[in-house]
Amino acid sequence: MTNPKKQDRDARREQIQKLKAQQRTQERRRNFLIYGGTGLVLLGLVVWVAVVIGGEARKSRELSEAAAQPIAGVQTYEDLSNRHVETAVEYDQNPGVGGDHSPVWTNCGVYTEPVDEGRGIHSMEHGAVWITYRPDLPQREINLLTDLVGERSYVLLSPNPDQETPVAASAWGTQLTVDTASDSRLAPFLAKYVQGEQTPEPGAACTGGVDG
Repeated sequence: MTNPKKQDRDARREQIQKLKAQQRTQERRRNFLIYGGTGLVLLGLVVWVAVVIGGEARKSRELSEAAAQPIAGVQTYEDLSNRHVETAVEYDQNPGVGGDHSPVWTNCGVYTEPVDEGRGIHSMEHGAVWITYRPDLPQREINLLTDLVGERSYVLLSPNPDQETPVAASAWGTQLTVDTASDSRLAPFLAKYVQGEQTPEPGAACTGGVDG
């Protein structure tokens, strides 16, 4: 004869086992979603970082390659004097790219007012690139130049009311004039000529002078 109490115990035991099995299944599914999702996020971050680093490395390589080649439109001037004089000097280029100049240099940085030409040329003697623009250049273009300069050392940026071209990039004995701040030659010019081979006094300071 079947024992009803035993049947009830067996039924309850079977039900408990089913509930435990369901709980284990749900727990495995939950763990998969948590850890699997976290893994996917981490994988996505790793891929994103790799893409960003790879893109930056590619840009740096392309910039170095462009700077290693002759840059179209660059004019060079040789046999420039580099005496320090107290008197005003008239230069053949505007702005000047070398020659007699002020005994004090302009501190490198971004200026919203014109910079003394003789002091700016002294900065170039120390290896600076001086980017100048006409004051009527649209603000969005000025913003592009400011972003290009960024936190770079040995770069000057300032308006120049006397120049004819919208934008000029000058290093000692070297100058590039362009019509727009987005010209792709400006970044290679900086890479090539900041503390470049043309520098008469490489390593000399571009701080400790005067502002503007």
